[in-house]
Amino acid sequence: MKQKYLLIDLANTFMRSLHAAVRAYDIEEKIAFGIHSTLQSISSTFRDQHATHVVVMLEGHSWRRGFYSRYKGNRDIARDALTEKEAKESKLAFDALNDLIDFFRNHTNMTVLQHPELEADDLIAGWIQGHPDDEHVICSTDSDFYQLLAPNVTQYSGVLKELHTINGIYDAKGKMVLEKKTGLPKKVPDPKFILFEKCVRGDPGDNVFSAYPGASLKGTKNRVGIIEAFEDREKQGYNYNNFMLQRWTDHNGVEHKVLDDFTRNTILIDLSAQPAKIRAELDKCVKDGAVPKNAPMIGAHFLKLCGRHNLVKLSEQATTYGAIFSAAYKE
Repeated sequence: MKQKYLLIDLANTFMRSLHAAVRAYDIEEKIAFGIHSTLQSISSTFRDQHATHVVVMLEGHSWRRGFYSRYKGNRDIARDALTEKEAKESKLAFDALNDLIDFFRNHTNMTVLQHPELEADDLIAGWIQGHPDDEHVICSTDSDFYQLLAPNVTQYSGVLKELHTINGIYDAKGKMVLEKKTGLPKKVPDPKFILFEKCVRGDPGDNVFSAYPGASLKGTKNRVGIIEAFEDREKQGYNYNNFMLQRWTDHNGVEHKVLDDFTRNTILIDLSAQPAKIRAELDKCVKDGAVPKNAPMIGAHFLKLCGRHNLVKLSEQATTYGAIFSAAYKE
């Protein structure tokens, strides 16, 4: 029987909820808001998308750090710049996140995946690739997941209340979202082109540098653009090679060939192009984690979680949440 999995990047979901809290809140109130919003988002999406099981993905120390030393180096700088108060609040937030993880892992039937070398993005892609005959709803606002959109893969944005599919973008009522200027349905980006363009432009958020700084989307008479290179990628004719064999010099005087940096970025960004060793670890992690669970006293442990974080309103909906937490993986 075909299943429909709700895939959660938990750290991303929780931290976005935390930062959405009212500024006037103290850290305990922000944490309570973050947990409340995270659980509410899971509940509403599970119900609205008619999911059958929740799979939670956790972060590891990414293999990409060893492959590309600049990877997410900007985040290390931001973390080192935290004040003493901010660092203390950050620790409290991660302690709360770990409490939520412990609840999901040990006191529910939800699948929880984590690997010391893999990111949540890897795990989400690996789960989808390991369950090709099932349906999947990625619960995230991260555009990195556009590359995974397929007939059986959709992405739900809890912020926009939109479901992104390869056939169109739909609102909470199931109606197609229209462009404000033209009144036409919002165009769904081609996942293959989105991935190609990102491998060219890099990812500033993850500190992945562009393979071709200043590359234009559409070419001119004297210069091949990203679109022309993409359209010629299968044949690898003049446009593709002209684009990929270009060279440029960085601010340190080091010369780069576009093809070399594009290949590097593809390994970093394409969620199906990880090195063979990493792919093997990913496949094993998904296989080992895809087992049925039968956790006892789920409702009682949920009430304890609510008590620890003063989630009074959620505790009053224990029956509703219990049904989601009890939905087990079916082999």
